[in-house]
Amino acid sequence: MAEWYYIGHYGQLGPLTLEQMDELIQGGVIARDTYVWRSGMNDWSPADRVDEIRSAFALAEPFTAPPPPPMVPKAPLAVPPRMQAADSYPATTWGYQPAFGTVRSDRSRALAGILQLLLPGVGRIYLGYASYGVLQLVFALCGVGFIWSFIDGIVILSGGVKLDGYGRQLAE
Repeated sequence: MAEWYYIGHYGQLGPLTLEQMDELIQGGVIARDTYVWRSGMNDWSPADRVDEIRSAFALAEPFTAPPPPPMVPKAPLAVPPRMQAADSYPATTWGYQPAFGTVRSDRSRALAGILQLLLPGVGRIYLGYASYGVLQLVFALCGVGFIWSFIDGIVILSGGVKLDGYGRQLAE
């Protein structure tokens, strides 16, 4: 019978069976200091103080997170060679260079810019910058946000925004 509850990162979770609680202990989700409760208990208690599930901690191997991946050295920025003629100047040497191994976004810069021009804040929300978008939307109700949103739409369309809200490089 599912009667167990525990306090996790997202609040109170449950009801769970005793077997489910044992699985969560084995997986490292429920630690010894995690508060648990079931019907019949007076108050929430740390998991290692409850007799029914204390034995699961003895059976569980100590949970340790895997080590982080090794550091990958970043590629050095290219330095332009001394130029002999103006036509031999490399066009992409200076300016914005994405970090090594940047993931491409599934979001479109053009769509975000057009949304931003037509509907204040929606383009920013589409890109993953929800706080900017909501602020622009709220200020648009006051009349000021239309100007901010219009200018921001032009900045997005002109390439001023390089990454989406998740740090991925925007598609053209």
